[in-house]
Amino acid sequence: MNMTTDLTTDPRLLAGTEFTANSQIYPGTPTLAPASADASFRRYFRATWPGGETAILMDAPPDKEDVRPFMQIAQLMADAGLVAPKVLAADPDNGFLLLNDLGHQGYLKSLHNADARTADTLMRGAVNALVAWQKHSRPGILPVYDEALLQRELDLFPEWCIGRHAGIELSDKEQVWLKGVMDALIKSALDQPQVFVHRDYMPRNMMLTGDPSTPAILDFQDAVYGPMTYDVVSLFRDAFISWDEERELDWVIRYWEAARKAGLPVHADFGDFWRAYEFMGLQRHLKVLGIFCRLNYRDGKSHYLEDLPRFFNYAYRTAERYAELRPLVPILERLSPRDLQIGYTF
Repeated sequence: MNMTTDLTTDPRLLAGTEFTANSQIYPGTPTLAPASADASFRRYFRATWPGGETAILMDAPPDKEDVRPFMQIAQLMADAGLVAPKVLAADPDNGFLLLNDLGHQGYLKSLHNADARTADTLMRGAVNALVAWQKHSRPGILPVYDEALLQRELDLFPEWCIGRHAGIELSDKEQVWLKGVMDALIKSALDQPQVFVHRDYMPRNMMLTGDPSTPAILDFQDAVYGPMTYDVVSLFRDAFISWDEERELDWVIRYWEAARKAGLPVHADFGDFWRAYEFMGLQRHLKVLGIFCRLNYRDGKSHYLEDLPRFFNYAYRTAERYAELRPLVPILERLSPRDLQIGYTF
């Protein structure tokens, strides 16, 4: 988001200001200031009224984003007993929502500054919220995370990371290898128990509340009905913070135990769950490698390139461990961390 947006020259912000003022949720005319950046076309502004009350304006251009899924899923999260933004006023046709303000304290920053005990408390809270969300799952409510969607996501990797970013053309043999790996990842995802999937369940999309073990959950508008391990691996193999494998394994076991206790259809054997978790993680990480490159080249958001090496390492470590995934290793070795970080010069 352009943090220096000028109200007088931004038609969307002018319209959003008018929508916010007309909402009349608090007396007086509010002022708006940028609240957070986003990888999508959405923008967020904090509205402050003369009495000090605040709310968050979501600006989602209707030709690029539809706010109705956000409204639907916000209600699903409330029904599941989770803390999530509440819609105070809505103009879905013009792409404006006014949400309650959940504050400034993000999970990601808190984890970066946390000691081991505090990090454990925060992640336990995230696990408990995830189990509650999954337990609320029902088919036929959200779009299905089907084979076509899984494949479209994976296709971002060869298009934007291999081709556009690294400037590499795969040989016929390498294309066959890559297809075999993708087929294995898709099969693993479809074979898993299916639940509600936030689809970006990571600390950056959580806020602290008054209870350190209860996160507020954001950025859920793309939620689907799909593989049980997707949100788990999103949480523990994050885009913006990494954990040592011993701690990650401990947290994943705690999730698995909590899910079993809650009666969720989790794998009975932890080894089977871990394998599905790793395969799901590789699907997500290849997708994100493609998305972060696309954000740079298509949308001019170059800062996302800084985290490419993290995903390269996630992907490489997983591909080495499994025979079905090992053909990906020589392809990844052509994408050195340096190439991933600085890009290919045409």
